[in-house]
Amino acid sequence: MMASRSEVWLVCPEQAELAWLVRQGVPTTALVRPTAIMLATGSKTHDGLFEHAEHGERWIAFEQEDDFVFWHAGRNAFATYSNRAFALGEEAIDNPGTYAFERALNIFASPLDWLRAGRDGIVVLDWSWAFDRLRDAPRIAIAEGLLPLYKRHMRPARMPELFVISRNRQAA
Repeated sequence: MMASRSEVWLVCPEQAELAWLVRQGVPTTALVRPTAIMLATGSKTHDGLFEHAEHGERWIAFEQEDDFVFWHAGRNAFATYSNRAFALGEEAIDNPGTYAFERALNIFASPLDWLRAGRDGIVVLDWSWAFDRLRDAPRIAIAEGLLPLYKRHMRPARMPELFVISRNRQAA
């Protein structure tokens, strides 16, 4: 039996938080599209989930297709509500418009870089899923500092055991 999760209360960012993001070079359109950023108070549990706490730290919340991703900008820490999210902006992976006109899926090193680019791409949260989630992308553009991580994780987690069937040779 699974214990129920507490709800997470999302609130609008305060003016000071919005001003900080704008000072960091984030365009105002990235703060509201495709969904508005929100804030939540709480902490990250040992299993990476976000736990609401009324007097906890403030985290920026991003709504994803099947989950919410929480980012603590001061510590560059991530948490999720249900541990289903692979990346921030992951809907871009399967969107044909991402690759139109010879464009590529952009992979950013941080949410701040992603926001500065108008959310055009993704920020990988869990590199262990990278091969399965990115192998069908026709083109990828990646932040230089992430290249070693990308190369290490862009291979199958395991390969099947291989046996070779030898050809039966008949005497002439």
